[in-house]
Amino acid sequence: MEASDKLAARMVAVNCLKRLTGAKAPGPIIGPGKRVFAIGDIHGRRDLLDALLERISLHIETAPLADNIVVFLGDYIDRGPASRAVIERLCGLKQESDCQAVFLRGNHDQAVLEFLNNPSHYGAWRGYGAAETLLSYGVMPPRFENEVDFARARDDFAHKFPRHHFEFLSCLKYFHVEDDYYFVHAGVRPGIALPDQLPQDLMWIRESFLAHRGRFEKMIVHGHTPAPTPVTLANRICVDTGAHATGRLTALVLEGESQSFLDVRNETIRREVIQGFQAVNS
Repeated sequence: MEASDKLAARMVAVNCLKRLTGAKAPGPIIGPGKRVFAIGDIHGRRDLLDALLERISLHIETAPLADNIVVFLGDYIDRGPASRAVIERLCGLKQESDCQAVFLRGNHDQAVLEFLNNPSHYGAWRGYGAAETLLSYGVMPPRFENEVDFARARDDFAHKFPRHHFEFLSCLKYFHVEDDYYFVHAGVRPGIALPDQLPQDLMWIRESFLAHRGRFEKMIVHGHTPAPTPVTLANRICVDTGAHATGRLTALVLEGESQSFLDVRNETIRREVIQGFQAVNS
């Protein structure tokens, strides 16, 4: 029997016993021999990404031997000053690390693909950090509210956008599952089974997911909705600490039944916090 099958069988047995005895149900578990890191929204902060990856490497060096998996929860671009540099670093991770890297798709990452396909999408993308991303690729953002200027910026961006960056964004996953955990950018729609969730919800959902207090089929680990510190509830864990505005990037560390956090901080390249959180619904 595979380790994952043994884990599932053990969880079923434990849950049945708990129900029979009236004891509290057990928490989510990562299977034996694995360690998972889940990194929140980066939003163009290459400085914080580099620092957090270094912290993760040091953590691995001093921890017991395990298969290490790093799940990036999406929104690598926009708002911060170094979107291009962030994507370049992420593209190179497979060559520089022994960890398995999993990259999820955020609504901001999807916006780039939509803009490349249709320049009129800039009208929507502009409101949540498009200009910073274009500037990081050496493209002047549209100055005028017209299709001609939108098309001019799109054509320039398409010319300067590296092919491997396009392939990276095009291959992003909508979700990832590890044992009792379901990793996603924004969240899931309550009342719909996890295999039936729609991509639009996985990238964009907010209020109905955040307000839901019932348990899901698995513990949901997500970003998308920034808070000054990680949010841990009975049904979900949010790892988005508003890196572009607060100067804080956070990773959730999962091993066995343990849940802990690593973070890095650098406020030398930041906007005022109030400016960052004015766009919280983007």
